[in-house]
Amino acid sequence: MSTAPAEITLELMRQSLTAAVVSDALDSLGHRHHSPLAPLMPMTVTDRVLVGRCKTSLWADMAHTDPKPYELELAAVDSCRANDILICAASGSNRSGIWGELLSTAAKNRGCVGAIVDGSVRDVRQMTAMEFPVWARGTNLLDSLHRQRVIDIDVTVVIDGIEFRPGDLVIADIDGIVVVPRELEAEAIRRAWDKVHEENITRDAIRGGMLAGEAYRKYGVL
Repeated sequence: MSTAPAEITLELMRQSLTAAVVSDALDSLGHRHHSPLAPLMPMTVTDRVLVGRCKTSLWADMAHTDPKPYELELAAVDSCRANDILICAASGSNRSGIWGELLSTAAKNRGCVGAIVDGSVRDVRQMTAMEFPVWARGTNLLDSLHRQRVIDIDVTVVIDGIEFRPGDLVIADIDGIVVVPRELEAEAIRRAWDKVHEENITRDAIRGGMLAGEAYRKYGVL
């Protein structure tokens, strides 16, 4: 039996949903552009589903000495709340590793559950050891000082044409990243929840010997 939408907490989503099934739910609502296709991959934890809400930061490359180094990135981290996911929109830049062990430690202490970096990171071994989920385009050992800086926080940012708005729900796993607009969240999660349970029934039927085509005709789920 499906759980009512109001009862589907973030923790229940982590236990039962996947990025793919939430993507399917958004497709069914006509919202088909919800996942950046850029090569953002989990750099640390790969065996869990990351679920949380957007805490956004907008980054820019620099070609001069930063008069206020780290100012806004520290403000972003220090203002994190429980279940936030730090979104670092850096236009895919590989000028430096903008996220690492110290920012992960500070963010985790504030209740942040992970980071999605449209750029490069460093300290992967340390972040893996602390089990802090980080998605990024790749690694770069260079410090961000005088190379990249945060120019705004808590604003709508765009990664590969997809908007990430403060407070929007994000689901990420080894398959990819999905952002769920607030106005679609309740219905999308309800549909995703229902589909997961329907897929379980279909899978069990196929394991029991039913042909895939027969199972689809009977249950309508694939």
